[in-house]
Formats: sequence, C-alpha cells, structure tokens
Amino acid sequence: MVAHHNSRQRLSIEAIIALCAAAVCLVALGVALAGPGHHAPVDEGSHEVGTHAQAILPAAWGLGVAPFAILLLCIAVLPLIPATHHWWEENRSKFMVAMVCAVATLGYLAWSAHQAHGPPLATAGGAVKHAILDEFIPFIVLLGSLFAVTSGIVIKGDLRATPWTNMLILAAGTGMASVVGTTGASMLLIRFLLKVNSERRRLVHTVVFFIFLVSNIGGTLLPIGDPPLYLGYLKGVPFLWTTTLWVEWAFAAGVLLAIYFVWDSIEYKREAKSDLRRDVVLAQPLRVEGLRSLPFLAGIVLCVALLDPSRLIPGTDVYPFVYLREGLMVLLAGLAMWATPRSLREENEFSWFPIVEVAALFSGIFITMQVPLEVLHAKGASLGVDTPMKFFWVTGVLSSMLDNAPTYLVFLQTAKTLGPGVGADASIPMIPLTDGAVRGDLLAAISLGAVFMGASTYIGNGPNFMVKAIAERSGVRMPSFFGYMAFSMLVLIPVFVVLSWVFLRG
Repeated sequence: MVAHHNSRQRLSIEAIIALCAAAVCLVALGVALAGPGHHAPVDEGSHEVGTHAQAILPAAWGLGVAPFAILLLCIAVLPLIPATHHWWEENRSKFMVAMVCAVATLGYLAWSAHQAHGPPLATAGGAVKHAILDEFIPFIVLLGSLFAVTSGIVIKGDLRATPWTNMLILAAGTGMASVVGTTGASMLLIRFLLKVNSERRRLVHTVVFFIFLVSNIGGTLLPIGDPPLYLGYLKGVPFLWTTTLWVEWAFAAGVLLAIYFVWDSIEYKREAKSDLRRDVVLAQPLRVEGLRSLPFLAGIVLCVALLDPSRLIPGTDVYPFVYLREGLMVLLAGLAMWATPRSLREENEFSWFPIVEVAALFSGIFITMQVPLEVLHAKGASLGVDTPMKFFWVTGVLSSMLDNAPTYLVFLQTAKTLGPGVGADASIPMIPLTDGAVRGDLLAAISLGAVFMGASTYIGNGPNFMVKAIAERSGVRMPSFFGYMAFSMLVLIPVFVVLSWVFLRG
C-alpha cells in the first residue's frame, strides 16, 4: 500500500516537473522564433498556409479535402465497429490515424505546389508551421492548462439530482463560461454534475445539454470565453464588444434550459424509485475545496487577455514574444498542481487521458483542415453570403465540422469585403479592426454562428471531446458521433432557426 502511495506521489511530481520543463521549452522556442530585437507585432489571426496559398488549389483540390473527410469518418465510424472499437479506445490509435491523414495532406500540398511550379517542401512546411506552431500549440496549451488547474478544485457534496438542481448547475456553468472560458467551466462542473447524478441511470441527455450550454453557448460574452471570439479580439474587435450579444445569448440559453428542464422532468419520473430514495438518503451539503487553485486560474485568464504578441503589454512599449503567454500558462499549471493537495485530484479522478485524446485527434484535424479552409478562403467571397442570416448559417454549419476558430476568421475576412451599403442599410455601425472594419450585424452573425454551432458535433469545440471522455470514464454511455448529431439536430437546430429568424433577418 505504501509502495502504491509512493508510486502515485512520484507520478504527480514527475507530471509537475514535466509541465515546468514544457514551460521552459515553450519560452525558449518563442525566443528562438522571435530572434534578437523582436519588437514588431505578430499577426496571429492571419490564415495562410505558409506563403504559397496560391499553389494549394489546383483542379484536383478534392484530393486535398479527402484526408480531412477520412479522419472525420474514422472518428464517427470506428467506435461503432466491433472489430475496431477497443483498438480505437487507445489514444495511440487515434494519434496514428490522425498522423496518417496529416501526412497525406502534407503530401498533397507538396504535390500541388510542384504542379503549380512552387516550392513543395516550403509549402508543406508552411502548412505545418501554421497548423501546429500558430494554431495547435496555443489551442492545446490553453485547454491543457485550464484542465490541469481546475483538476485541483473539487466541488463536493451530493445534492438531490432533481430537474431543478440540474438546471441550476447548467445555468451556473453557462454564466461562468464567459469569465473562465468554456474549458475552465466545463472542467470545474462536469465531475460535480456527474457526482450529483450518480444515483440516477438516465444521464446522457444531461451531459449532452451540458456540452450545448457550458462547453459552447456559455462562452459568448467575452473573448476569453471561446477561441473564435479570442481570435476576433486579436484581430482588433473591442474587448467588450461581445457583451452586446447578451440578448441572443440569453435567448438561446433560456430556451435550451427550459427544454432541458422539461426533458429531465420526464426522465426523472422514469427513474427507479429505489434510486431516487438512495439519492435522498445520500444527499450531502455543498462545499468547495481547492480554492488555492483560483489565483492560478486567474493568472491563466490574465495571460490570455494581456499577453498578445500583436499588442503591447499594457503599460509598456514592449511586445510579448511568441509563446511567452503559453509558457507562463504551462508554468502556472505546474505550480497549481504543486500547490494543491494530490488528494483533491484523486477525488476528481484526474487523468491526463481526456486532454491527450483531444491532442491526439486535433493535431491531425488542425493539419488536415488546412486545405478545406484554404478552399473557403479562396472561394468564400464568391459564395453569395451577404446577409447576417447567411453568415450565421454558413459559419455555423462549417464550424460544426471544421474547428470553429479558423472558420470564424475566414468569414470575418469575407465580411470585411462588404461595405456598409452592401446588402443592408448603410446606417449599420462598422466595428473597427486592426486592418479595416466590419459591419456590426455581420460580425454578430459570424460570432454567434461559430460559438453556438460549435456545439453541433463533438469536434466543433475543444471542450466537447473532453467532457465526453470524462463522462465515459465515469460510466456514462455517451452517444456516438452520429448519435450526438441526432441530439443536436433534434434540439439545437430548431432553436437556431428561431433565433436567426428573430434576430438576424437584416
């Protein structure tokens, strides 16, 4: 027993050392990439595959989209096939499939560049730089840091799992998500929600609505709430502009909470009487432990808000170098794990498996989606998307299949080409950006589409997969890729139809 305890302690110390070492490596890499005398802003928001985007779209561009489609098909189908079900459960299997598809994409990019008389290696290398260095590392570091820090915060107690209790937990998470991010709110509350409902057998709908609300829609009101809005902030959207979306946020959240309450009330009546009695007997008062992690969580939020390589550090004339932000976030995660008792993480059933699963899959997704995104970048202006409703639906549908952050940027660029007198009243206000301006109604539609419809599939937003993995490790049989889409088609799409008709008809 002592040996087992010492082994767990060594693992914890090794994890902390690894995080601190990763922080040092990130800072060192940032210094190396910046080079001496770096004082110029870095445009993190631009979307170009290397510097040879024009060489990526030959007549056979469909071949370049195929690896991305195959990867999505594997995510959707392999868990359903008995022969591959257990093999796919291993993260190394997911990573292997993701890398095969990524290599196929890079091979296509090199071939298409050669066909266009461009530099094959430079084009493929540019894609890797953009997908991994510019997008994937900031993405996974933010998710991983929030995941590690919130693992030391335990919301204890076992409240009665009534529809009112569950709805209030979902409402609290929806409100919290804009402040600590959808990842932070999801990791803080999902285990507590599962604990509260541990005596009930019908949990799938509760976790699905948690993903809808806490992991996605809740992050609408501030740039730190969801990655697309953060990228918009980096492109110059005023920090508090997203608060103007509170009416649409309140409408969507209110309708979904009402639907959930009715649904859970029906499911509650179908629970076994013995389970409901046990739920009453085992009820415990609510309390929170691990509050010493909160300063580290606040530090990560401040890093996201203040350390943008394209902006001066507030109060100085210095630009933060590349990966300073990410290095500090990883360091804060390591310090948080050192400062909080290991017993709290054990009580949270902490495991690196969910974040490793996200990393394994999204490392391939970020590379393979470069070609479809470049197709959109090249063809977006010719799609005839020129009204708020069109921008909402096109951005949203593509955000559910591609990652919602780069999709947001593509249509933000498209919207910038539409002046105040195109397709709408010239009196509509223009929102200033670092490199131009965009109509406020179009920016609202793009923001809502990217954030809201990131909930439509497991891959639409990073926290979706993490919540799914945690729920499954707690014994909840979550729906398959297509099963989850059936939930979203049944619940989300009708809500979005009404929302777009009421608010986005201009």
